[in-house]
Amino acid sequence: MEEGRSSKGGVKKEYKGGITPFVVGVSIVAATGGLVFGYDNGIAGGVTSMDPFLRKFFRATYRKMHQEEARSSAYCKFNSQILTTFTSSLYIAGLIASMVASPLTRLYGRKPSILVGGLSVLVGAAINGGALNVGMLIAGRIMLGIGIGFADQAVPLYLSEMAPKQIRGALNMGFQLFVSVGGLSASLTNYGTDKIQNWGWRLSLALAAVPAGILTLGSLWLPETPNSLMETQGPEKARAMLQRIRGTLDVEEELSDMMEATKTSEMVKHPLYNMLQRKYRPQLVMAVAIPMFQQLTGINAIVFYAPVLFRTIGFQTNASLMSAVILGVVGLAATVVSMIAVDRYGRRLLFLQGGLQMFVCQVIVAIILATKFDSSGDGSISKGYAYLLLVMICIYVVGFAWSWGPLGWLVPSEIFSLEVRSIGQSIVVAVNLLFTFAIAQGFLAMLCHFKYGIFLFFAGWVFLMTLFVYLFLPETKNIGIEEMNSVWTEHWFWKRFVNQEFHIPIGIKTSSNT
Repeated sequence: MEEGRSSKGGVKKEYKGGITPFVVGVSIVAATGGLVFGYDNGIAGGVTSMDPFLRKFFRATYRKMHQEEARSSAYCKFNSQILTTFTSSLYIAGLIASMVASPLTRLYGRKPSILVGGLSVLVGAAINGGALNVGMLIAGRIMLGIGIGFADQAVPLYLSEMAPKQIRGALNMGFQLFVSVGGLSASLTNYGTDKIQNWGWRLSLALAAVPAGILTLGSLWLPETPNSLMETQGPEKARAMLQRIRGTLDVEEELSDMMEATKTSEMVKHPLYNMLQRKYRPQLVMAVAIPMFQQLTGINAIVFYAPVLFRTIGFQTNASLMSAVILGVVGLAATVVSMIAVDRYGRRLLFLQGGLQMFVCQVIVAIILATKFDSSGDGSISKGYAYLLLVMICIYVVGFAWSWGPLGWLVPSEIFSLEVRSIGQSIVVAVNLLFTFAIAQGFLAMLCHFKYGIFLFFAGWVFLMTLFVYLFLPETKNIGIEEMNSVWTEHWFWKRFVNQEFHIPIGIKTSSNT
């Protein structure tokens, strides 16, 4: 019997080769797809707090902010469904685009989808920067959404398939690291352009072309993944790429596993239907639950509307934008910590610790707002408590940035078998963007009606998702991507759903074959 992980546990396979500068380089370039996602996530919240932008496109909201009689509740002064449609239209477009991207990614490879994503965002940035009316703003956001749908569908797959398993977590988390860099760049951009009278918001929106340009040019250089080459061009091309990224000529064991996975994949004509089979039940549940819970942490409510939120609790415009910059800095630092820790301590520990940290912070924020924030009149709060709120939200962002932020992309990208990998990632992206859309569209109305209770609402979800991880998510650290099926047969709950035959590791012969 070959060295491997048997269906009852056993030894993990150890493929030949190591960590090469080439695989690190291409992973960094591919991960710049996160810049696009992070920048477009972060830029909208700051722009929608700028008076010149509101005066031009959302006059009713602008008047509501500045008319004293409209301030019956400080929580409600930004509530506008048209304003939130500007923000959230990106995500419904991305949802649809991710499902279109799935068959294209499977048939033509990961690289073309990344290229399409970059080009679409370039077009969206140009439209938004030159927008003359709300229709143009939303059209630009839709183009951005199409680009994000393609990029988010392809980039995590690309990273998981290229990376050696011993650093797969860190390299895949490069995507979230660049999401954080993109978000921080958006906050810094908004802080600077807010000083430009009348047209600063145009510069903020148009500069989305910078990360899109980086991704587009980078994608032209990227090679295709060995898994995709095996599917589209055959084993010789896949072998050559494996040898290049692993730094060794001895790649036959990994190549053999890849060939077996490809044969299984070729028998699947309808991946979505196949994904509904009982043996894929654990992966399907994770493909829905993890991105759903990631958004129900409330993080995007903070990212989208951090400047708006801080203005609501008493910060002035420029101070609220600077607070968003601070959140970006702490989030970026925490993501770096997560990249260092994930392959050493595993996914589950970070999920559980981050969940507990976010839960405690959200409860404390709700208590402070309930007892110390005057929501009538001008929405005043003492400077000391305002800074305490900022600190607690920073600690909350840290908890997200080293747990559910990067792991929400990493874990789904590494658990799917090749035959359902592309459709599985599309489901992940679609669910993520669906809930992002719902929260983006509903947050300001929820803030108006729930008031401080909005943080208790998200805290309840954080508690549930932390319990879900504890009970149902197995550890995937240091397991080869083509060996991943074995984690389900050893799990106390999921083993009842999957066939024993499904979990015979690739390369290990059954008695009927000997």
